[in-house]
Amino acid sequence: MSTVETIGLIAGGGQFPLLVAKGAAAQGHRVVAVSFKGHSNDEVHNIVDNWKELKLGQLTKLVKFFLENGVTQVVMAGTISKPKAFDMRPDLRTAKMLFRLATKGDDVLLRAITREFESDGFKVVGPHVYAPELLTPAGLLTKRVPNEMEANDLVVGWKSARELGRLDIGQCVIVKDGVITAVEAIEGTDAAVKRGCSHGGKGCTIVKVFKPGQEDRVDMPSIGYRTVQGMKENGATCLGVEAGKSLFFDLEKSIQFANKNKITIVGLTDEWFEK
Repeated sequence: MSTVETIGLIAGGGQFPLLVAKGAAAQGHRVVAVSFKGHSNDEVHNIVDNWKELKLGQLTKLVKFFLENGVTQVVMAGTISKPKAFDMRPDLRTAKMLFRLATKGDDVLLRAITREFESDGFKVVGPHVYAPELLTPAGLLTKRVPNEMEANDLVVGWKSARELGRLDIGQCVIVKDGVITAVEAIEGTDAAVKRGCSHGGKGCTIVKVFKPGQEDRVDMPSIGYRTVQGMKENGATCLGVEAGKSLFFDLEKSIQFANKNKITIVGLTDEWFEK
């Protein structure tokens, strides 16, 4: 029998925190959550054992709440809008950390946040541990296979996205006939798809990968049904997502939609390109 843990869930927006909380509870663990006013899905309050709402940047209060509730593992799940995050009012501990990292990128910041929790004795665990069904499976996921141009664009996107990831620039690129038409920036994947397709026209390929050196316990790339819908709306025809290192929300619904609209979805691995 596995050890019962008290999970400290740092809950952002969307369905992800709900899935993690339900998954942890199903494994027999106790779950307490911290949410952020204006950023989090408040439904999580109804399915956890205890919760507290804080403002972004109140790291000291967050740690205190977790310690008071006997938290042993910390899990982060859900979206926090970056533009909104810039409006946070950090406490002294958070301010000191941000000052040290003022010129660094997302990956460095997330690793620093992880170390902060570890310094208080918490074990930081990836959310996929409690929602493994969200991990993108490998291989062709739809009926339609990539055509010759799309197959080549998957190669270009795979190599380019990984190289851009090393620079902590983004996780997603849009490609058309060997040319990168957009790189995901602060606006997010869906907006990048729209922008890339406006330049490339119909038949664009979308590739999203796990950045080399990315902290998979707190920042795995994710994609979902809304992105596949956006592909249809903007004329994109092929989606490649790194398998096993990314989260795919509403996968079955996305596959059904893709099959209906002749869109290809592939769970990418190095082995895929060796065929």
